[in-house]
Parts: sequence; C-alpha cells; structure tokens
Amino acid sequence: MNTEKITAFVDALWEDEIVPQLIDYIRIPNKSPMFDPQWVEHGYMDAAVKLMENWARSKLPALGDATLEVVRLPGRTPLIYIDVPAANGGSNDDCVLLYGHLDKQPEMTGWAEGYGPWIPRREGDKLYGRGGADDGYAIFGSLAALLALRDQGLPQARCVVMIEACEESGSYDLPFYVDHLAPRIGSPSLVICLDSGCGNYEQLWLTTSLRGLTGGNLRVQVLTEGVHSGDASGVVASSFRVLRQLLSRLEDETSGQIKPSDFHVEIPAQRVEQAKVVAATLGNDIYDKFPFVEGMQPVTDDLAELVLNRTWRPQLSVTGVDGMPPLASAGNVLRPSTAVKLSLRVPPTLDGAKAGEALKKLLETDPPYGAKVTLDLEKAGSGWNAPQLSKWLEDAVAQASLNYFGKPAAYMGEGGSIPFMGMLGEKFPDAQFLITGVLGPHSNAHGPNEFLHIPMGKRVTMVVAEVVAKHAQPR
Repeated sequence: MNTEKITAFVDALWEDEIVPQLIDYIRIPNKSPMFDPQWVEHGYMDAAVKLMENWARSKLPALGDATLEVVRLPGRTPLIYIDVPAANGGSNDDCVLLYGHLDKQPEMTGWAEGYGPWIPRREGDKLYGRGGADDGYAIFGSLAALLALRDQGLPQARCVVMIEACEESGSYDLPFYVDHLAPRIGSPSLVICLDSGCGNYEQLWLTTSLRGLTGGNLRVQVLTEGVHSGDASGVVASSFRVLRQLLSRLEDETSGQIKPSDFHVEIPAQRVEQAKVVAATLGNDIYDKFPFVEGMQPVTDDLAELVLNRTWRPQLSVTGVDGMPPLASAGNVLRPSTAVKLSLRVPPTLDGAKAGEALKKLLETDPPYGAKVTLDLEKAGSGWNAPQLSKWLEDAVAQASLNYFGKPAAYMGEGGSIPFMGMLGEKFPDAQFLITGVLGPHSNAHGPNEFLHIPMGKRVTMVVAEVVAKHAQPR
C-alpha cells in the first residue's frame, strides 16, 4: 500500500466531489421522522436519498460489479443498500459492513448570523450546516475508501454499505431492513460505523461504548381548562409542580444523579481505566468544547468522572416543553397541563426496552394529587459495549492512525446512541467493530452552528481504506 497515493486520492475526491455533494445535501431539510411526521409528503428524505444515490451510482463502474438498491419496505423510511464484490484477491465469502445514516435532527435555535441548519457555509477546514458530520459524509467516505483501494489494485473483501434514514428517531425501522436483507448481507466479520465522535482532530478515535436511550413525552394534566391563577393557586396544584415532583423521583435535582438502581450498571474496570487515560489525554478539553455561559462550571472538576458521567452513567435531559405560552403572552392563568420531552441516556450494557418500561412505571404510578400522568414512550434503544479488538485489527488501526494522523489511536466511550450497534452486536457476536467518526470539539451535532471538520473526514476515510485492505489479507 502506498499511503501517499491513498492520501492524494482521498484528498482530491473529497475536494472535487464530496464537499460539493455535502453542500447540496446540507440544503435539504430531511428531518428524521420523529421531527417530521409528514416526511413522505414533504419529499425531503427522498431528495436526500436521490442525491446520494446518484453520486454513488456514478462510482459503481469503478467498483466492479457493484450494485445499488434503494430498499423501501411498506410504511418505513428508505434504506440505501450497496453491495461491492471482492477484488484483488479478497474473499466474497467474507463481508465488511459499512454503516451510516442520512436523516437529520431538527433546526434548533441559536445559529450565528449568516449561518443556519440548511445554509451550507464553508470556512477553511469547516463546513457548517445540519447533517454534514452527522452523518451525511458516511456514504461518501465509505465509497471513497473502497475507490482508493481499487485505484491501487489493493485487496478488498466483499463490502456492504447500508445507509438508513431513521437513526435520529431511534432506528426503529432498521431491524426490519436487517431481517429483510439478512440473506444478502451474510455474516460480517468486520463492521465499520462512521457515526461517532472524536476527542480531538489530531488523532484517530475509536469508540469503545455507546449509551442506550429511552424517553418520550411526559404529560401532567390537572384541569380540563385554564383558570384564574389568583383564584385557583393554593387549591389546585400546578401541573408544573406535579411534573417537578415526578422528575425528582428519577433525578436528584442537586447533583443530577439518576436515583433508581434500575438505570445503573456496574462499570467495567477496563472502561474506568480508559476514562482516566482519556482525562489525561484531553485535560480540560473534555468540557472546554461546550459553549458555557460566563461563570458556568462543569458538574465536577474530576475529569475522569466527567468522562464516566457521559459514557457509562444514566443522565436525563429535558429537550422540549409543551403547554407553556411564550413569556410575552403568559397571563395570570393556572395552566391545565404541562408536557416535556424526556431523553434518558442509559449505560451501554443496560437493556433499553426494560429501561423504558421502568421509566414509565416510575413516573405514572401513584401520581401526586391524583393528577392525570402519561408517559408516551417514543424510543427505547440499547447501548453497546465493544468486544475486545483482535490482534490484526488493533495493529491495523494503530498503523493507520500513525500513517494518516502521525499519532497513536485513542480509545473512548461516547455518550450518544447508535441503536444499530447493539442490534449488530447481538446478530453478529463474532464480528469485529471499528466505530469512529468526525464529531469532535465544537462540532455541535444536533445543536446550532454544527460543522464537519473536513480534514478529519478525509483522514477517517484514509484509515477505513487501510483497515479494509488489512482485513482482506491472510491471517
């Protein structure tokens, strides 16, 4: 393998084709179904699929007898399925599965002037806009890696690329596609996922674990209609106060710790030690990447504990509120109801479905004052804890990181969720996993001013190319 040629090939393809494609992709408001229930009628998802499909089809001739199909199961989001046959001595009996997604999070407020979720804007190494890094680049990076191998006549086992359109909604469509395509997928010995994060942009980061996720809409109703607050307060408990009481069953409002043991697991000793290494490597960068207001501090000054908090401990976020009027139109009314959207991250090894059931029971049972309380669960995905890397993959990753970053690879758990990983871990227990990504400091996935760090995308692509080539060699 000529790493200089890999670097030049990937760099040119990114600059000439991939970045322009991502610019067009960012313009499409293809929000995930949870945030756009009328996604079919709006047609944005189909537009994003078509953009990626057209580019990918233009590359198929360079990938031998590769095939592409947009698979559409009734009533479900589409999925792009690409099958690339083995080449240059690689095996068709083996399989590498490369995964990504194309659906996006909603707009979010707070974008800087001149920036926006659907306004692509390149500034030096950064491409701003929703979805470029999470996870629009995945299909382009995957195929670019395979094209780089063909360019040098390097070995490559059969590869399958799967790009789903429901990940940001919990990947609830994906199990149906995996079952539907199982005979065609086969049994992957290596799974590569390009939807994760990185601690910095200076080295390759491998994800060792992902948290699970459960949650939904918690609604508290105390009246059938709003009434004068001066007349009712002191007689009718406010829905907000009842809601606050219920959330205190789950979360300690002072420390943020999740109280019930149902949502905790014992953290493996290896992950505790890795958290200490990450803390020593990144230092204050662990929290400096977040846009704190002046005077705000992280929840503890113990850096290793911060790493464990965001990777192995359950944490609650309230991500939306309903039933509250804007301040400018808030009259003296005791409101009939309050609803919030709960996002509860759970440890990697905890069953997401059971966590959802436990959450629903905790919040709905014996409500204060007999209020009407409902928790409509929207998502329940289990997390994932990486298996031990085999010697060949550990060596390949180490060498690839040195070749394209000039630094050793680093290992870190992530606080986010990729339901597909837990699913694949169960279906393919003997597979090796390479989970990495470009979501680094200040990239702000899901928030305002989200950006893709272009050099990181290029280098991750180069690493994938080298690892796929090493995978195809005899061991």
